[in-house]
Amino acid sequence: MATIVLSAVGMAAGASVGGGILGLSSVVIGRAVGATLGRAIDQRLLGGGSAAVETGQVDRFRLSGASEGAGIAQVYGRMRVAGQVIWASRFRESSTTSGGGKGAPASPKVTEFSYSVSLAIALCEGEITRVGRVWADGQEVARDDLNLRVYVGSDDQMPDPKIEAVEGVGSSPAYRGTAYVVLEDLDLGPFGNRVPQFSFEVMRPEQEDGVTVATGPANGIRAVALIPGTGEYGLATSPVYFEPVPGQSTAVNINSPSGKTDFATSIEAMDEELPNCGSVSLVVSWFGDDLRCDRATLRPKVEQASVDGKGMPWRVSGLTRSTELIPKVDGKSIYGGTPTDASVIEAIQKLAARGKDVVFYPFILMDQLAGNGLNDPWSGAGDQPVLPWRVSGLTRSTAELIPKVDGKSIYGGTPTDASVIEAIQKLAA
Repeated sequence: MATIVLSAVGMAAGASVGGGILGLSSVVIGRAVGATLGRAIDQRLLGGGSAAVETGQVDRFRLSGASEGAGIAQVYGRMRVAGQVIWASRFRESSTTSGGGKGAPASPKVTEFSYSVSLAIALCEGEITRVGRVWADGQEVARDDLNLRVYVGSDDQMPDPKIEAVEGVGSSPAYRGTAYVVLEDLDLGPFGNRVPQFSFEVMRPEQEDGVTVATGPANGIRAVALIPGTGEYGLATSPVYFEPVPGQSTAVNINSPSGKTDFATSIEAMDEELPNCGSVSLVVSWFGDDLRCDRATLRPKVEQASVDGKGMPWRVSGLTRSTELIPKVDGKSIYGGTPTDASVIEAIQKLAARGKDVVFYPFILMDQLAGNGLNDPWSGAGDQPVLPWRVSGLTRSTAELIPKVDGKSIYGGTPTDASVIEAIQKLAA
């Protein structure tokens, strides 16, 4: 307040004196002097105010850089890293001309320029198993659209052919012991004719002293069970679309930027992460409705009966989509539907083409809901448990006892799941 009052007083005093100094009028000088005195009084009375508050400052963004002498990241498990640019080619300019020509009406000549560049980005120290997803400027992009080559960082990896073509044979490092990627002839048009900020999903297993990727647990896996075994088109390698309204198609089994079906994308990941896996148990689920075997029915079911897949209508053992629906809770199906026969055949062919032995694994899912009114054969309750989907979920307190004679069990108990897993691992080893 004193600043405002004394500023006005000083301006009035300067106006009464008149004249000026160094080209400044007495009015301006008087106002400045008054404001300065008033500010000093305000600070003495009101204090200097609280210290400035800074919020939201980021110490370091995870951006791909090209800094000389920067440290190489260490990765354990699965991480998203940006990396460091370790090599880049010159920008390549291309142009295409359209239009012009003779005749009427003649269109103007239009020349369009495009730019591309090749670069190598170091990801981390040591050997990795694979690079999963890729992001450019924060948006996930399909790996196949980038002309991407991955070097896992082994001790015997060779120089990249693109780097050798530019730098010359014998003048190109192999960057052994460093995992890196090479993006060859990256089109910069979608990124505003600049190199975008890349980040990569990197998988690197634990590597203790004397343990390498080649001798680690991931390379020791020889077989897997492919689950879940539900989803009407979850096993299809061909894209399937629903068209609820003419002209409006929705992809059913493509849910990633890879542009490939979910099954094909998953199989590629399995091949890269488990290179020695040679057998796959292909789980295909039907549905049961009663724990009492003499009253239970087993049948395939669908999630909805109104729209069928274009190019691959749902067919299982001669049944069509008009078969029984899977129960719903809050308007949503409690399981995915039984895979259509055509998708199972495609999955088997895909796995066989990749050198896998396929074991068809029929599976039963129980779909009882609350208040089902079915007597429980195990406990005698009036309702069977909600979604008793597998017998192996039983514990020692819920499993039935083996009969006894003279106080001794007539058989040994059913082997626990953990012991079965250990036995399989021992035999496989």
